[in-house]
Amino acid sequence: MYRLSHQRHGEWTVHSYPPVFDVSDRLVAGVPGGDPLVFQTLVERLTPPLQLLYVLHTPRGEADPGRYQSPPISLEQFQEFVETFASFLKGDGRFDLWAHSRTDDATVVWDRHNRVFAYGPLEQYTAALTALGFSRGIPFVPTPHAHHYRDEFDDAAKRLLQTYVWSQLPLQPEDVQ
Repeated sequence: MYRLSHQRHGEWTVHSYPPVFDVSDRLVAGVPGGDPLVFQTLVERLTPPLQLLYVLHTPRGEADPGRYQSPPISLEQFQEFVETFASFLKGDGRFDLWAHSRTDDATVVWDRHNRVFAYGPLEQYTAALTALGFSRGIPFVPTPHAHHYRDEFDDAAKRLLQTYVWSQLPLQPEDVQ
């Protein structure tokens, strides 16, 4: 299961980034194999409480498109959320997922292209990714590419939206595919 594929020699194949990141005023990293551990590791550098923003840009009947904001949650609740929905987070491209700490004024975003953007404690993020075996490099989005939305994850998408009492906001122009 994978979120993103690309065309190689006329054939569609899974796209997996090498373990690389780039840092300027933010950190940008590829998520090899769509592994939720990359997102989770960076979010664990933030000071709770955390708020999640689930940006549902390509619904498949589970809810209306929109930005779904969680109530404040603990680090343990975040870890349980990732563990519960790991397969869905890894294998389906209908959403972007953000985590924010008001205390740190820091945000980590996992986008539909399997990249993570992190704003805030850049040195901590860099150290965490280096410990995971990442090195400096630029995670390029392949062209052409395709996003995958899987029938087998429709129930998980519904359950995810039942996890918290989410506040629904409209999509922003940059959210629309």
